[in-house]
Amino acid sequence: MPFDLAAARQELPGRRIEWFQTTDSTMTVASRLAREGCPSGTVVGADQQTAGIGRQGHSWHSEPEAGLYVSIVLRLALGPNALPVMMLALGLAARQAIADVTGLSPDLRWPNDVLLDGKKCAGILAQFEAGAVIAGIGINVSHSSFPSGIAELATSLKLAGAGQVSRELLLAALLRGIDESCRILSGEGASKILAMFEQASSYTRGRRVQVDLTERVVRGLTCGLNADGFLMIDEDSGRRTTILAGGVRPE
Repeated sequence: MPFDLAAARQELPGRRIEWFQTTDSTMTVASRLAREGCPSGTVVGADQQTAGIGRQGHSWHSEPEAGLYVSIVLRLALGPNALPVMMLALGLAARQAIADVTGLSPDLRWPNDVLLDGKKCAGILAQFEAGAVIAGIGINVSHSSFPSGIAELATSLKLAGAGQVSRELLLAALLRGIDESCRILSGEGASKILAMFEQASSYTRGRRVQVDLTERVVRGLTCGLNADGFLMIDEDSGRRTTILAGGVRPE
């Protein structure tokens, strides 16, 4: 079912929402609007993306009308070095929105995955553009299946038992969550977001994981986040390693 833009605007009065039936990537459009000076909180969404962008250059599977594919322009008193913590704040917002709308209990996997039953149902991307954070969020809502390459790793709210979910209400919940996370980050600081993320995620402490880095594979137990929002792992060798990037997987 196509996105009901009128209903979304009724839920979000005063919010600029640009919605497309099809676009290459909402991140690309949002970045252009940021350069043009659009107000903070501007939302770009699409029923389908033909070149959805995931983390580290990966593509995002965007089945038509089956997911919530949005990018939000956020003008905050933050610099590019705050992006790792900002990503965690966005993850908290997505997790809470899904829980509020569906009653499900998502998990968070550092740095940008929202999980249901151990499978990814949502992903987050954040980049700095023209003095603004561009927050890209994709949530699998009503997908009944996934391509063979990701079927074992991905799920949707529907497959996890949520039934029919209103994308319009999910968007409203997501934006409320983002506003709250940004308020906490700006007002109480990064340490509060880090503590909230550690509490919400089963992956940040005491979880045995594997991380595939370019030069080697890291195996060990997670031991929390550092002050910059990066994951720390106590390797089997006894070495403590800070993970700056890389896919974290349970071992």
